[in-house]
Amino acid sequence: MILGTAGHVDHGKTTLVKALTGIDTDRLPEEKRRGITLELGFAHLTLPSGKTVGVVDVPGHERFVKAMAAGAGGIDVALLVVAADEGVMPQTREHVDILSLLGVRKGLVVLTKADLLPELGAEWRELVEADARALLLGTPLEGAPLLPVSARSGEGLPGLLAALDALAKSFPERGADGPLFLPVDRAFTAKGFGCVVTGTLLSGRLALEEEVSLLPLLPGPFRVRGLQVHGKPVEKAQAGTRVAVNVAGVETEAVSRGLVLTRAHELSPTRSLDVELTLLPSVESPLPRRSRRLVTLGTAQVEAVVRLLDVDALRPGETCFAQLRLAAPLAAMPQQRFIVRGSTMSAGRGATVAGGRVLALDTPRRRAGAAERLARLAQADLDTRLLWLLAEAGYAGLEETELFARASAPPKELARALETLAAKGKLVLVDKEARRFLSKEVLSALEARALARLEAFHAASPELDGLSKEELKQRLGVPSERTFQRVLTALADAKRVEATLDRVRLPGRGRAFTEAAEKARAALKHALHSSGLSPPTLSELALLVKAPEARVAELLGALVAEGAAVKASELWFDAQAVLALQQKLVAHLAAHGGISTQEFKELVGQTRKYVIPLAEYFDTIKVTLRVGDRRVPRKRPEG
Repeated sequence: MILGTAGHVDHGKTTLVKALTGIDTDRLPEEKRRGITLELGFAHLTLPSGKTVGVVDVPGHERFVKAMAAGAGGIDVALLVVAADEGVMPQTREHVDILSLLGVRKGLVVLTKADLLPELGAEWRELVEADARALLLGTPLEGAPLLPVSARSGEGLPGLLAALDALAKSFPERGADGPLFLPVDRAFTAKGFGCVVTGTLLSGRLALEEEVSLLPLLPGPFRVRGLQVHGKPVEKAQAGTRVAVNVAGVETEAVSRGLVLTRAHELSPTRSLDVELTLLPSVESPLPRRSRRLVTLGTAQVEAVVRLLDVDALRPGETCFAQLRLAAPLAAMPQQRFIVRGSTMSAGRGATVAGGRVLALDTPRRRAGAAERLARLAQADLDTRLLWLLAEAGYAGLEETELFARASAPPKELARALETLAAKGKLVLVDKEARRFLSKEVLSALEARALARLEAFHAASPELDGLSKEELKQRLGVPSERTFQRVLTALADAKRVEATLDRVRLPGRGRAFTEAAEKARAALKHALHSSGLSPPTLSELALLVKAPEARVAELLGALVAEGAAVKASELWFDAQAVLALQQKLVAHLAAHGGISTQEFKELVGQTRKYVIPLAEYFDTIKVTLRVGDRRVPRKRPEG
């Protein structure tokens, strides 16, 4: 469990933490000089039951609210601190807003400097307590216990510890089966060990010697050399604890707050997020359809364009779906909470205006109607989320590791869901080795698109035997070779296409020539047969049949497809003549073990214009292998 302070500047947060833990979290010289917290501070507290919890002490000054928000992202239980002599102040209100937006649901209100209450009078105390309770109305902390405490005299500390102990006993442990996700809030160099990063482990578990990344800037992989929890070396740590990680192979100067320690190859940086967004009721004006804001996610803070989906404006207190287009990449998780701040301060509250939760990562630009789909995703079960993610991924599909990172599901539960959906025919495992899945709807659409492409090809080139498989793959825009092969196999098994080694066609299509094309084709075939191993050039053949060179090249391609011609470099030869030459060549190689360029020229009986393309052709079809100035037989595998 992680305990975090919240409250206005100089209300005694750091003093209270020191009284509870014995640890002074103000570590910077300027903090000592000025007497206020400027940066996040960290401690650990052993409760009466023996349970140890992490403590995050945040700044209270409005200039350092960004640091407060970065620290609050990992808080489970809040200690809302209100000074008895001042009561609720602007940063008290803004901190409560931030805690609410970040999903902090449990906490205590601590009325600090309680030793001053007797001289302030009973009426003042009632006023301060009423103000604090009014502030929490309608928030997750409404009804939280209010405890007067004096860090100076020790008054109320035992009761506060008992209340924290009761909360800790009832607090459920965070699931450790999710992706590893540790937002970095501090990095320093430990003498003899190197770089150490600290943070609250929000998800997953981490062990010694694991390979990790520091996203989005340092993919690594780096090795976990050491781990500490509450200042003690451990072999593994899990979600819900403060962790210090000694990372081997990275320079401390390259690490900063905002990076996230993840398992290597498990998560990828993102520049866009689909989110559920809530505007605070206290904000004075609606949020426009499109605006530029500062977003805090984990310990990262980045400018973003906030674009509302399917609404023109978001009014105070309302919730809608939106997309965040980030100015810089960062690491994120589904269901992660974030806050949005503006450039101007609201009266008595600060610049925090909105917040919410992440629904989907690395998403395309949304069009009208997207909110309805996101509404279904926001309430969806695991099966629905998986199908939604695969539909979004399109032809690329997603590997099981990617689905694990994006679906927020334990590995065993994810594996069962994938198996069930595959059995129901709703998704397809297109690559067993990589464990890549494709939505069945996407695969069916891809098959239909392949048929349409082939139909268009046959209509444009009826005389060609079929479309090159590689060209069809490029026209479809399929990134995975195994996905493309799965499409061809499915269509061939259904007898919707016919496939050869390198071409594919619709059944009964191809080699359909018009009368003029048939006449030109016959003339070309005759010209090649008559010229043997010294064929005309493409331009000469074009003059012969009185057709453009591009059209003649198409007709020659048809001859190659049917086995009547062979293309070598930029020349087309009669296939029978080349076959006869190949038989002579093989016999020569068998008798002499190789052939020189001059010997091959004599075998062909033609000039270098024809000899060189033919020699290279036999290399290409693996009859020969060039070794220096000679060619030797290409060894064929036995069996």
